[in-house]
Amino acid sequence: MTRVEEPVRTDLAAENADELRHYYYQMLLLRRFEERTSEMYVKAKIGGYCHLNLGEEATIVGLMAALKPEDYIFTNYREHGYILARGVAPGPVMAELFGRETGVSGGRGGSMHLFDAKANFMGGYAIVGGQVPLAVGAAYALRYQGRPGVVVAQMGDGTTNIGAFYESLNLAKLWKCPVLFFIVNNGFGMGTSVAMGSSETELWRKGASFRIHGEQVDGTDVLAVRDAVRRLRTRAEAEGEPALLDLVSFRFRGHSVIDADRYRDPEQVRKGRETNDPVRNFAALLHDHGIADDEWLKSTAIRVDREVQEAIDFANASPDPKGEDLFTYMYATPVPNTPGPEEAARAVQINRGEL
Repeated sequence: MTRVEEPVRTDLAAENADELRHYYYQMLLLRRFEERTSEMYVKAKIGGYCHLNLGEEATIVGLMAALKPEDYIFTNYREHGYILARGVAPGPVMAELFGRETGVSGGRGGSMHLFDAKANFMGGYAIVGGQVPLAVGAAYALRYQGRPGVVVAQMGDGTTNIGAFYESLNLAKLWKCPVLFFIVNNGFGMGTSVAMGSSETELWRKGASFRIHGEQVDGTDVLAVRDAVRRLRTRAEAEGEPALLDLVSFRFRGHSVIDADRYRDPEQVRKGRETNDPVRNFAALLHDHGIADDEWLKSTAIRVDREVQEAIDFANASPDPKGEDLFTYMYATPVPNTPGPEEAARAVQINRGEL
């Protein structure tokens, strides 16, 4: 195991200009989508818990740029940006946040349970670390069936302190599973700092006892993330070697929309937003290299604002799930004696106080 840090990219001559502009478009889409999501939550259009990717756009876009269609991804509950960067349309994602029938999970999952089988996006998981063993199982299935592809187990830094994480590392190495443990390290597991929650603060080292290769990557540099994932993805698929990536990023807001974020120094947050803004920094990089001029940046911002507003309009116009479908999707396949439409209708009446 070695520590490898991708150098900050200063020369873009070898890069495809169209790809770079697309990365910026995706990052800006994620930023505006999450900003409007926060607005919709305050307006009570979205209920339950809601966790935003603000500040983590480069980490997300860099990861997705390196994956292939046959790859799978399992995420935690902070997953809005991941499913968008995977190519799922903003409308059905916003509709799911609204709890509408047209949402990616039929309005049944909400913010923490986005899912799209066609995109091999295997969902957000509300239980901390709940996705990690499942991702290793999926990676083992790929190897067992001789299929191409790798699996990404995305998680936050707090997940690296639970038992299931270490059990998963052990099996991934023992069974040579093509899985990448993708740790988004924003320095805080909810309100607890890495230093207060982990005796090993260098998270890239946490696979050492299982002989799993670890690297630390600048999570605010979309190209550094992309290149690291590409390299380790190839290795995992070809050799069955799992890897652990420690993506150091900066979370712009509190743990969730309702988190006042009083555990962080306000000055630290202000400076972090100024210096570690991946969207603004990447825009400046493209502008300095003549890849994106002022007119293109402005037109892209207008395009993104329009697309996000269209997603909100789509969600607002979409119907709520039907009461008679209350028990639909309880099981993947038919099971005898499960409740049907009549029982659903009765449950709805009871909930309304009509019975």
